[in-house]
Amino acid sequence: MNARARPLRLAQRAVLRGLATLGLAAGLLAGCHEEAPGRQSLTFWTFGREGEAMQALLPPFEQAHPEIDVRVQQLPLSAAHQKLLTAYAGGSMPDLMQLGNTWLPEMVALDAVEPLDARIARSAAIRPADYFDSIWATNRIDGRTYGVPWYVDTRLLFYRVDLLRQAGFDHPPRDWAEWRRMLAALSDPAAHRYGILLPTNEYEQLMSLALEQPDPLLRDGNRYGNFESAGFKRALTFYVDTFRLHQAPAISNVVAGNPWEEFGRGVYAFYFSGPWNIGEFRSRLPASAQASWDTAPLPGPDGPPGTGAAGGASLVIFRGSAHKDAAWALVQYLSDPVVQRRFYELVGDMPPRRSAWAGGALSRDPKAQAFRLQLEHVKPTPPVPEWERIANEMQLAAARVIAGELSVDQACAELDRRVDAILEKRRWVLDHRKEAR
Repeated sequence: MNARARPLRLAQRAVLRGLATLGLAAGLLAGCHEEAPGRQSLTFWTFGREGEAMQALLPPFEQAHPEIDVRVQQLPLSAAHQKLLTAYAGGSMPDLMQLGNTWLPEMVALDAVEPLDARIARSAAIRPADYFDSIWATNRIDGRTYGVPWYVDTRLLFYRVDLLRQAGFDHPPRDWAEWRRMLAALSDPAAHRYGILLPTNEYEQLMSLALEQPDPLLRDGNRYGNFESAGFKRALTFYVDTFRLHQAPAISNVVAGNPWEEFGRGVYAFYFSGPWNIGEFRSRLPASAQASWDTAPLPGPDGPPGTGAAGGASLVIFRGSAHKDAAWALVQYLSDPVVQRRFYELVGDMPPRRSAWAGGALSRDPKAQAFRLQLEHVKPTPPVPEWERIANEMQLAAARVIAGELSVDQACAELDRRVDAILEKRRWVLDHRKEAR
């Protein structure tokens, strides 16, 4: 047994045991199909509107590659992760997949995805230097590249230009102190008006504030939580104070109802969200209100630039694929800047390549330019399979501080204890990997 195989197989057996406990049947997996002579059937898993866009994007690829039959399967996002684990357990993985960057570390730990460094080095179509640095970094784990970014996502500020102007501000916030002054000036809880909407059941906003700090969220090689650091405490304090000062209502997104309408009515002056809402605000607000809102990069704690979270999805090829060359041909095609511009026009997913921003609708869209600036200043979340569980624990701890159940210091200490317990198996695997070497 080589030095790397043992911990991976331990992780694999853990997943298999979990799936057996859940009683997931291999019969739920996508069925196999016969390949026509001389043709390759390429199975591509997507989820959401991205799968629908493939109907418009694929014809030029299929014309250039008549020997490849691309079979796109759309998974519901709510079931995609479980189906992926089920497919892994049953040995029925697709050839390639749209994979969220927080899921990639889990697939790498299971040795399920193909390293792409050699293919990238030979490719004239994919140039790593053209990608936003931190977005590319989300696909590199332990010095190897496992995915090619397909689209990017980060969160920043949507804001009411007219309301800020009425309050005496002619620009969006540049640092947290200025942002706090704006939130105070724009909040009037008695009139049901607040500076910002921060749904208490979403972790992305607090996570973004925490990533703006110099302290990492995990420490010692991502083995332990680092939530008692000065940086995270500062982020959590700013976040919680926004509720304590009644500059944001302590409600979930379910209670918030229709945030677009409320934003249009001036209930909220700021909305902390992602690029999909450019289209939502344009379609949901009347034409007369379109000049009243804009987008802005996040303010930095002590001044610009602020740092956002590096999100999005990448294209990965699975180790068990019998059609890796065909899958790579599709990855290269979908990575072409012209195709990425078309992808944005179809679904609003922003491209990860700088050159793709140089033409088309994106280059002419002033609302998108704040995202272009923000993407030069983003930071990836810790590359551990347990990250989504940790992020949820982070939001639960913040909710207890907002409710007055814990102080900031108590919440951070409790969060470190919980995260250390979540990461216990990771520490064991890493320690035994070191011993095996």
